[in-house]
Amino acid sequence: MKIFQCKTQYWLFFTFLAIASFCTIVQAQVASPTRLRYNVLSHDSIQISWKAPRGKFGGYRLLVSPASGGKTNQLNLQNTATKAIIQGLMPDQNYTVQIIAYNKDKESKPAQGQFRIKDLEKRKDPKPRVKAVDKSSGNKPSVPEEEKFFCQTPAIADIVILVDGSWSIGRFNFRLVRLFLENLVTAFDVGSEKTRIGLAQYSGDPRIEWHLNAFSTKDEVIEAVRNLPYKGGNTLTGLALSYIFENSFKPEAGARTGVSKIGILITDGKSQDDIIPPSRNLRESGVELFAIGVKNADENELQEIASEPDSTHVYNVAEFDLMHTVVESLTRTVCSRVEEQHREIKASALATTGPPTELITSEVTARSFMVNWTHAPGKVEKYRVVYYPTRGGKPDEVVVDGSVSSTVLKNLMSLTEYQVAVFAIYPHTASEGLRGAETTLALPMASNLELYDVTENSLRAKWNAVAGASGYLILYAPLTEGLAGDEKEMKIGETHTDIQLSGLLPNTEYTVTVYAMFGEEASDPVTGQETTLPLNPPRNLRISNVGSNSARLAWDTTSRKVTGYRIVYNNVDGTEINEVEVDPVTTFPLKGLTPLTEYNVAIFSIYDEGQSEPLTGIFTTEEVPAQQYLEIDEVMTDSFRVTWHPLSADEGQHKLMWIPVYGGKTEEVVLKEDQDAYVIRGLEPGTEYEVSLLAILDDGSESEVVTAVGTTLDSAWTEPATTIEPTRTVTPVFRTGIRNLVVDDETSSSLRVKWDISDSSVQQFRVTYLTAQGDPAEEVVMVPGSQNNLLLKPLLSDTEYKVTVTPIYDDGEGVSVSAPGKTLPPSGPQNLRVSEEWYNRLRITWDPPSSPVKGYRIVYKPVSVAGPTLETFVGANINTILITNLLSGMDYNVKIFASQASGFSDALTGVVKTLFLGVTNLRADQIQLTSLCAQWQIHRHATAYRVVIESVQDTQKQESTVGGGTTRHCFYGLRPDSQYKISVYTKLQETEGPSVSIMEKTQSPPTQPPTFPPTIPPAKEVCIAAKADLVFMVDGSWSIGDENFNKITDFLYNTVGALNKIGADGTQVAMVQFTDDPRTEFKLNTYKTKETLLEAIKHISYKGGNTKTGKAIKHVRDTLFNAESGTRRGIPKVIVVITDGRSQDDVDKISREMQSEGYSIFAIGVADADYSELVNIGSKPSARHVFFVDDFDAFKKIEDELITFVCETASATCPLVNKNGIDLAGFKMMEMFGLVEKDFSSVEGVSMEPGTFNVYPCYQLHKDALVSQPTKYLHPEGLPSDYTISFLFRILPDTPQEPFALWEILNKNSDPLVGVILDNGGKTLTYFNYDYSGDFQTVTFEGPEIRKIFYGSFHKLHIAVNKTLAKVVIDCKQVGERAINASANITVDGVEVLGRMVRSRGPNGNSVPFQLQMFDIVCSTSWANKDKCCELPGLRDEETCPELPHSCSCSENSKGGLGPAGPPGGPGLRGPKGQRGEEGPKGPEGPRGETGPPGPQGPPGPQGPSGLSIQGMPGMPGEKGEKGEAGVPGPQGIPGGIGSPGRDGSPGQRGFPGKDGSSGPPGPPGPIGIPGAPGVPGITGSVGPQGALGPPGVPGAKGERGERGDLQSQAMVRAVARQVCEQLIQSHMARYTAILNQIPSHSSSIRTIQGPPGEPGRPGSPGTPGEQGPPGTPGFPGNAGVPGSPGERGLTGVKGEKGNPGTGSQGPRGPPGPAGPAGESRPGSPGPPGSPGPRGPPGHLGVPGPQGPSGQPGYCDPSSCSAYGVGAPHPDQPEFTPVQDELEAMELWGSGI
Repeated sequence: MKIFQCKTQYWLFFTFLAIASFCTIVQAQVASPTRLRYNVLSHDSIQISWKAPRGKFGGYRLLVSPASGGKTNQLNLQNTATKAIIQGLMPDQNYTVQIIAYNKDKESKPAQGQFRIKDLEKRKDPKPRVKAVDKSSGNKPSVPEEEKFFCQTPAIADIVILVDGSWSIGRFNFRLVRLFLENLVTAFDVGSEKTRIGLAQYSGDPRIEWHLNAFSTKDEVIEAVRNLPYKGGNTLTGLALSYIFENSFKPEAGARTGVSKIGILITDGKSQDDIIPPSRNLRESGVELFAIGVKNADENELQEIASEPDSTHVYNVAEFDLMHTVVESLTRTVCSRVEEQHREIKASALATTGPPTELITSEVTARSFMVNWTHAPGKVEKYRVVYYPTRGGKPDEVVVDGSVSSTVLKNLMSLTEYQVAVFAIYPHTASEGLRGAETTLALPMASNLELYDVTENSLRAKWNAVAGASGYLILYAPLTEGLAGDEKEMKIGETHTDIQLSGLLPNTEYTVTVYAMFGEEASDPVTGQETTLPLNPPRNLRISNVGSNSARLAWDTTSRKVTGYRIVYNNVDGTEINEVEVDPVTTFPLKGLTPLTEYNVAIFSIYDEGQSEPLTGIFTTEEVPAQQYLEIDEVMTDSFRVTWHPLSADEGQHKLMWIPVYGGKTEEVVLKEDQDAYVIRGLEPGTEYEVSLLAILDDGSESEVVTAVGTTLDSAWTEPATTIEPTRTVTPVFRTGIRNLVVDDETSSSLRVKWDISDSSVQQFRVTYLTAQGDPAEEVVMVPGSQNNLLLKPLLSDTEYKVTVTPIYDDGEGVSVSAPGKTLPPSGPQNLRVSEEWYNRLRITWDPPSSPVKGYRIVYKPVSVAGPTLETFVGANINTILITNLLSGMDYNVKIFASQASGFSDALTGVVKTLFLGVTNLRADQIQLTSLCAQWQIHRHATAYRVVIESVQDTQKQESTVGGGTTRHCFYGLRPDSQYKISVYTKLQETEGPSVSIMEKTQSPPTQPPTFPPTIPPAKEVCIAAKADLVFMVDGSWSIGDENFNKITDFLYNTVGALNKIGADGTQVAMVQFTDDPRTEFKLNTYKTKETLLEAIKHISYKGGNTKTGKAIKHVRDTLFNAESGTRRGIPKVIVVITDGRSQDDVDKISREMQSEGYSIFAIGVADADYSELVNIGSKPSARHVFFVDDFDAFKKIEDELITFVCETASATCPLVNKNGIDLAGFKMMEMFGLVEKDFSSVEGVSMEPGTFNVYPCYQLHKDALVSQPTKYLHPEGLPSDYTISFLFRILPDTPQEPFALWEILNKNSDPLVGVILDNGGKTLTYFNYDYSGDFQTVTFEGPEIRKIFYGSFHKLHIAVNKTLAKVVIDCKQVGERAINASANITVDGVEVLGRMVRSRGPNGNSVPFQLQMFDIVCSTSWANKDKCCELPGLRDEETCPELPHSCSCSENSKGGLGPAGPPGGPGLRGPKGQRGEEGPKGPEGPRGETGPPGPQGPPGPQGPSGLSIQGMPGMPGEKGEKGEAGVPGPQGIPGGIGSPGRDGSPGQRGFPGKDGSSGPPGPPGPIGIPGAPGVPGITGSVGPQGALGPPGVPGAKGERGERGDLQSQAMVRAVARQVCEQLIQSHMARYTAILNQIPSHSSSIRTIQGPPGEPGRPGSPGTPGEQGPPGTPGFPGNAGVPGSPGERGLTGVKGEKGNPGTGSQGPRGPPGPAGPAGESRPGSPGPPGSPGPRGPPGHLGVPGPQGPSGQPGYCDPSSCSAYGVGAPHPDQPEFTPVQDELEAMELWGSGI
């Protein structure tokens, strides 16, 4: 048997600890130790002590051996040691002990003795005292040792001990704390009716270990002390003191009235929060505080905490192993103070005490209220009034004299409910609190706001003064769209209530908001709106001298400030627009006008501030006078004369033209101004000619044309021949009767014929007309002789007609006069106008044609890019349309056709253009070898930019989306000397503009001498197997600063450097820097090597801004954890958040959602970070996921710990999932199979039905659905060795009567590997798998409890599988278990299937129908025992089960229905950007109507709004309906004003922690502990002999880092420890695997010092996972997922009704037209885009990473071995551990010595 000592920071199985005492007597010879004593500590441990010999000596050798024979254990001790504790002894075994002093090569005689623990226990009674005999000193009795102090006062007390459990203590030192606590408890008479002792442990978050009334005996308390677990975390002492004040000294926690109250604090460091208020609260409530500091404790802080005097209430020791030195002094002081307090309480009890009564609040204002109470009984020294906001905040207090019964609480927040408690303070005690609540009023607001004295650029505002206001805040901003952001702010003192607002824009509506300020708090606002005056326009417009081509304008001026005028005049159709600017004159001529044209004219006054509204007018130019009385006479066969009356003086030359009516050449002649006749010669005989005359005016314009028709004489006409000489000459007479025949008033279907009657004897006129092409169907109309005009209709459009008018006399016809006329083409729309231009839409407007239309066809197509021609139709009463879904910055050709009775009109065409949604001034800078940055000028409406860089050589891309306020973005990981295309796409909400691109080339690598590659930090051992998607979120706010930001990047560099492999087959790393808007520095898949990743981290630039942590976490979830950014399925998702302040938005909701979705979040707070907020952000347990450092230089302290925890999380094979608010290791199989509400619609053959309760959905797997998933996505590392399969399912009536697998895993050949089979016919349940030897094994369960799952109801089935048993639990009742062999692992190259029939073969088998509500696999066998079956109505216990989803409760997550709308309020103060609200519930789907018969084809209907698709069954195809006309667009609404943002509020105080719940069942094994802090160097010891080197040992579990111990004996101890550790472990190899990952069952009996590391061991087999921990609090709803798949096509709409028949008269018969070209079909225009679908569910939970390689060499830890009897001392091999207190040793005489 070997014995050894450990005084170093390493841990060993058996240790001695020597307690130092000093001897200064020097002797020449080596004297023997004397006074050997024994003190029994427990049933298997004993303390040995001795007196040091006189003289000089080097040390001791302690030998212990069984008296019955066996190996002697030896340990060399320093010469200062006088005690040792031996553990691991057999109570009825005799042992021999020898202690020998030595000096170099000389030894003393041994002091020796024998003992047996049972004998010593019998003789433990100190009366009569048995004296020990020391053989080496002549059997002289030794001096009796002083007894331990025991408080024997009859007074009793309530003692609460507050223990620091932070990381700085370390696990080893915490054992010494336990021993100190045990000695402390031992000194008091503890019992339920005696002194009570409670204990709380704290670090970051305090917790009650046990209350005062938890135990009724001292032994129970001591046992609890021995089993006190180590917590770990930060040191928040102030929070812990407040916690015990609120929770421990309460009647419900066991505190008693009239009993002394003692608080004892034990801490080893300075608190990270304020301790003064909470300690003062405790002292003033009657608790006497003692403070014990160890090592690094701050003595000033201890004195602030403790009661006075400090000399008796403050203790400070340098090391944990010296704590025993203050036990007696502390216990004596506490005991005496309990006696004194008891006397004081008895004395005060004679005087009546009690709380005050009748709490009344009054005089309530916004900032204060008065508190009144009725005096408490007895002699009250003072009253203490404590008050704090109900919603949380720092408590404040007021202390008043005992004679006062009221006080005014001031400086309160408005509209806030306050909790108030009044305590009566007596000389020796304090009463319970008299409690109440009151809500302050709203702050008084300004009233009667009046806006007056309004000018063009200013206005005045006045209001009624507000009493008590410290000043006023005035916000004013224009309401005009585009200017609403130009808000201005003015702060004024409380004496001003009338101010002028200047510098305003003319003719602009302003909103003015006034807040009354009370310090930093603002009242509700009062708001008014007023519009500034417009700039004065000119007045009294006069238009004179209007001619056919000119006019004169005159006006009056209205202001001396006018600098000029702008005159705009245009014709009404917009084809002629003219503009001119003139000096400040008042008259101006307009020239070059078009005759007979209506003009709009607008005159603007121009000022320095801009231009005024216009003064407008309308005028029409006059017609150029036409020639009059055009006549034809002197007709001959080849000529005739034309005469006319000349025009006015402004007439110029004349132009005379003639042409044969039935075709021929036009001839013309220009005549002089004064000419009024002309003979046309060279005409053809007998030919009808059309003659036209017009005047050419001086300005070049032409007058109206006057036309006449004349016919030359036929050449066959001659005078008759006769032989008789004529008596007179015969001259032919022609009666015309008509002159100035004119055809005008042309329309598309009519002409008007007018003429002048030159002969009153005409009886009738015959009007004939036919088409110029010679239509034989000539039309004839007769009119009376007095009528001189006729309207010809209906005519064909765009057709030339010949109209002839013949006068009819009594004796015949006169000369016919003809004139041509042509109808207009189909009248089209006019005056195309564009408005409301935006980036993806614009509005076009047109003037309707004069003729009736049926509707309009609008056709548009992009000009410069290929794309389809789109078209739409609108009704006849619509002349405007908003065209949407256009490309940004694109020119479009637009054509508008009017649909008329005769067809489509000519098109009104134009080119329109959308606004350009793109950046400007894009350029590259900071161009390096492997990086470059893009910089641009921001677009004012952009909400985000998508920045893409693409390699020209290999088309590889990087892409990032940045916020709308970003002006630059950098890319890293580029290739040197490579050409890249950088494109920036501007986004406005969901609209994305075209790219703006540049080309840039990275720098070429310079020719340099050969250099060695940079040193890449090596991976740490714990991170070798790490595989995760890791995102660092770094606070880049202004409070960080450049210097500290560099420290953060150094910290990231070191943390990432500890990782092993970077990339898709290792750990992927992304980084986001967050301020107001998060910025993705790089994505998960950006870097594939550690070198490039570390380089990128070094080049991260500091951003600056505010702290919006919640927004950043959401950004990480939405943009980084997706397939595009590189997220992998089945890989742990880890987030590390680093921040130095409180977030300015909500982080709780998004953090809870992320944690419930399986993300592991680590939160690191620096300096001013809010610790409670960090706890909310970080995953649980907080001790593992939340870190806090005082400054940025302290990152080094947590670096190793963070790396260890992150890498352990990344190496997990059983992922952590959130189930009903509890974090469990396991698999949520329903999500993995897609059987959740957001995903099930994409799984074929599955429908959703109501489950056991209506709020629980279940999923029906229909026949042959065969739902499956690849195993590699569900269990990439296979199944754990121990697990529980949980189902909640129902067998259906149509479920076949043959066996099927409820769930099974198949290999790639479709052979089953593991699964659960239900035989619906035989009513049995079978579980099967392959065992470790490869044999197929099955276990079948049957019986009445099994049969009931086949009866058609829902049942919950648990199958717990471990290495030896398969246990079945149905409806939370165990029904059977069967022995099995340990399972072999599965292959992951197959699939997992639900409901597959056993007879199926191959991958495409059959499956059965059944319903499944729940399916989980939990990596623990205890889950079935913890489940309460709350989902089953018959087993649900409302008291113990969590509330049903959506049930009514008063929690923050229960929201009532919407209340009625309140009156509109004024704009609020400027506040931070709000969070996006929760999506409302989907409404119920209405019933589908029956399909009606097809209706007749109706007219085109109006264009309807965008529809929503509702998933339904596929309907029968309906008949194709006609395209509808667009509906009338509504008028453009007035844009609402943007509310003024609120002011940033100051951060609130941290609230008090809630009360602890009741203790849960035992938790799972804790993680590997963190390293302890280094200890103080010990005293130098002598060098011992070299021990023999043993054979290599097996690897141990990784141990904790222990305290640093003595330096001198390390070499000796290591050698001895290595030999003993190896031998012990070899002796227990067979049981090694059974103890891995287990929890020590009696940790209180292990008091070992950790030893040095052993030699590297052989790889060990994997251990079994620990038991499942207790249920946690319910989780929060998950966030919305990614967009889901579209629903099936809905029913086709019924055909429209037949249109009404048209009205109108019969149109004319048109001429036969030529055959048209072959028609072509054209698809209709696309409908408007559907609204965006709901956000889809998150993807399947990823698979865990592969099994990592073996860990680093382990250590031997007695705390892990001895609890299981593995590696623990053999019964004849004692274990030596330190003695903490000199008083522990009991003087005994050793028998037989």
